[in-house]
Amino acid sequence: MRLRSIVFALACVWAMNVSAQSITEYANYVELKSFVTNFGEVQRGPLRFVKAEITLQIAPNGSRHDVDAHMAHIRNDLNFLLNEQMEEDLASVEAQAVLAQKALRVVQDILIAETGSAQVDDLFFTSLVIQ
Repeated sequence: MRLRSIVFALACVWAMNVSAQSITEYANYVELKSFVTNFGEVQRGPLRFVKAEITLQIAPNGSRHDVDAHMAHIRNDLNFLLNEQMEEDLASVEAQAVLAQKALRVVQDILIAETGSAQVDDLFFTSLVIQ
């Protein structure tokens, strides 16, 4: 009987340790509403548009609440970043990867200025449509 109690107690401790480890490894994502904006120079031809769907990966020590609290500022600056792009800045996969890094830096700079911490580890274009 005593052996069963010890085994049960050890199993409970092991289960708590596994679930605590799972929580710390959990990636928290924030999906932003779609961005639709024009880009490029109007003088170079017809008006071009980009539609971007962006997801942010919150850092393990980051706060989704802090990101949500500054969402208007983040969306504003990302919209300006997309608007100032030229066609060649969106033409290839490599150029889009560079744009994603620029967008991540924009988000991190805002959050560092507002909260003192970058809060976001990565930024993903889950959809990028150019026309």
